[in-house]
Amino acid sequence: MTGLNADDHDFTDFEDEGGVHFEHLNGADLHFEVQGDPTSEPPVVFLHGGPGYNSYSFQVLFGERIERPVVYLDQRGSGRSGALEDTEQGADTLDLDTLVGDVEAMRDFLGAEQIVPMGHGFGALVALEYARRYPTRTARVIAVNPWVHFPDLARTLLEEASARRGVAFTDPADDLRAATPDGEYPAVGGARIEAAFALLNARDLLNALQFRDQASRMRLEFADAEGQLIGGGEVQEALVNQGLWEFEYPQFLTELRRPVFVITGAHDRTSYPEQVQWVADLADADVTVLDAGHYPWLDDEDAFAEALEDALTR
Repeated sequence: MTGLNADDHDFTDFEDEGGVHFEHLNGADLHFEVQGDPTSEPPVVFLHGGPGYNSYSFQVLFGERIERPVVYLDQRGSGRSGALEDTEQGADTLDLDTLVGDVEAMRDFLGAEQIVPMGHGFGALVALEYARRYPTRTARVIAVNPWVHFPDLARTLLEEASARRGVAFTDPADDLRAATPDGEYPAVGGARIEAAFALLNARDLLNALQFRDQASRMRLEFADAEGQLIGGGEVQEALVNQGLWEFEYPQFLTELRRPVFVITGAHDRTSYPEQVQWVADLADADVTVLDAGHYPWLDDEDAFAEALEDALTR
């Protein structure tokens, strides 16, 4: 089906069981799986986090609870999609604009008039920016434990790493700003994250901040092992090289013109409350807080299903 326009596509392919696609869109080979008919009503488009993770674990652990058309996309360079270095844009130019462009190219291919972008963690950034850039193509947007202010996130990680190592928290921001020549940008986020990961490795630090308990972490790790899709380092590196840890999205939240719903876990300290508050205040988002961590469908599947249905129908 590669190269077909949406107008030429025979949507009889999309039955209840959906279809698996590996299509060359927007200069990249993208893997996505469709459940139901994406032209019958705005499909939910799940945008995973990481960055560089995949949609597999969410699909197998929660997908049966979504009773409407849904698309599970492995973003470029991630999961079952083609390698980042094999894209037409190459591995050195990955940015938010490109990831949003991939979503729009996929929507056009599927022939859906509108979509409901639902982003998780870093993926919430993609979902929000898609809604900002394509308001007429967006029915509503759902952000699950969003990340929108990366220097602030880096500070949170450094605070946690310091506490776990039993050392005083020292923010390198002030010294860095003082040492940065006029006219140059102080890379505060990068300095904070470098200091955090020097104290505690990234995986242990994120596990400590994101999971409510060990059982939830083990469920996710089992799904990851089953899917054999561990990776995504190239995506993370490419985005970091483009200044990810300095990126501040809140200024753009005021431009959103579609309804925004946030579902967050009270035990996910990478997102709640600081990151969530940005979206609540500046995008006038409706916020639902669950007794859960970064992956709320792991901790309380029923509560997450109820919150999601409310966000989709209200």
